[in-house]
Amino acid sequence: MAKTLKDLLTVLPEAEVLGGMLDQKIEYMTFDSRKVQPGTLFICLPGAKVDGHDYINAAYQAGAVAVLMQKEVFVPEGMAIIKVPDTRSAMCSVAPYFFDYPSRKLRMIGITGTNGKTTTTYLIKSILKEAGYKTGIIGTIQTMIGEKILPIKNTTPDAVDLQEILAKMVIDGIEYVVMEVSSHALALNRVAGCEFDVGIFTNLTQDHLDFHHNFTNYLAAKAKLFAMLKSSSAVKQGKTAVVNIDDAASTKILQSTNCPVITYGINKKADLEALDPDVHAGGTSFTVRASFGEVPLSLKITGLFNVYNVLAAIGAAQAENIAPQIIKAALEKFQSVPGRFELVDAGQSFSVIVDYAHTPDGLENILKTARQIAKQRIIVVFGCGGDRDRTKRPIMGKLAAQYGDVVIATSDNPRSEDPAAILEEVEAGILKGLTKEKDYEKIIDRRQAITRAITLARPEDVVIIAGKGHENYQILKEGTIAFDDREVAREIIRGME
Repeated sequence: MAKTLKDLLTVLPEAEVLGGMLDQKIEYMTFDSRKVQPGTLFICLPGAKVDGHDYINAAYQAGAVAVLMQKEVFVPEGMAIIKVPDTRSAMCSVAPYFFDYPSRKLRMIGITGTNGKTTTTYLIKSILKEAGYKTGIIGTIQTMIGEKILPIKNTTPDAVDLQEILAKMVIDGIEYVVMEVSSHALALNRVAGCEFDVGIFTNLTQDHLDFHHNFTNYLAAKAKLFAMLKSSSAVKQGKTAVVNIDDAASTKILQSTNCPVITYGINKKADLEALDPDVHAGGTSFTVRASFGEVPLSLKITGLFNVYNVLAAIGAAQAENIAPQIIKAALEKFQSVPGRFELVDAGQSFSVIVDYAHTPDGLENILKTARQIAKQRIIVVFGCGGDRDRTKRPIMGKLAAQYGDVVIATSDNPRSEDPAAILEEVEAGILKGLTKEKDYEKIIDRRQAITRAITLARPEDVVIIAGKGHENYQILKEGTIAFDDREVAREIIRGME
């Protein structure tokens, strides 16, 4: 994978080289000075809080031999300088090239949408495993190379990290990569140089408007994945877009691609349809109608939203020519995804369900499902993250009050914001949805809020703890602390015995 400076310049036509020899060997590249090793090209990324140009000397001390930069700053003597107009754009070109375009050697399935990406990823992985393929995952919960788990920072890693991970997958003999592709990643071009074979669109609902500013920009970012499927640089055959036709945004998605399409849905005519879905506490049953005929499914996961996720997974499997009997066997074995409508059972007489729902649509989906299976009251514990889209806070508050019988608003990951101020915005929505027979409380401390909900619960009630799901931390103004909703709930229940 080592390249010379001269090699790198073939994909950086606007670059100017200052100092250093063109035959200088580059053994590694990174934008993180802490990861520099001898022979590294250090990429200086300017950011809102940290500027990579300030770490050139640290990178040099650690063994960097060249620097990719856009500003006029001091560079230690002996370092080769590659000057470009925009280092982020240059990184998106040079990283795939340096790692020998690994996505071209893998079958790549990319999933984008507001909700459902993680569950759909794991459903597809289970089908591919059943079919005998060695599979990698890149997503919200974890990155996996086969069964080996790597740490993650973003749903979709930055361009250098992503290409390095894909290169490792090639070396390890991975055949398929199933990858969550976030709107941030598409807007920031993190997936530049990735060649996808299947693109899946799940849905588009309110989220990330703090970053995208409006729905038009948000949708345009999602649509980029489908334009990429048949780009002029593609070298692989057999591209397919798998699209939720029931979602209003599907029109834009379909207009964005020029490859074969598999549509799926429940309400509209589609290539893949779910007939007569039956959602119950123990799972979901329905018949899928497709080009291969009608196949009955009896699943261990519940909720109408999961019917859509299953259809998306079937669409991807169909695109990759996996036999219907293998698809059925894998789906009917599938148990759950960590933090996605996950049942916490510590022997209590009521249900406790933890879910990652952190958008209005996500919260409504899980509360609708809870309403279908609840025999008594629904107690909702939820919050909204700080330094994120503020407009969804009152919307989520109103939904919690509409579907829940008892609402306890609490902190999620407040980050740099005042948790009390966040709860005031949530409360405005709760008051709009509240009726006189329902109760609500505001409890800033999340552990205390969960304790209150569990203390209030009576036999056959359903306690929903929403917002953080699989996360095992909480981000406060003072720093990050260990916090896992599932473990906290278990501790509280056991303490009541």
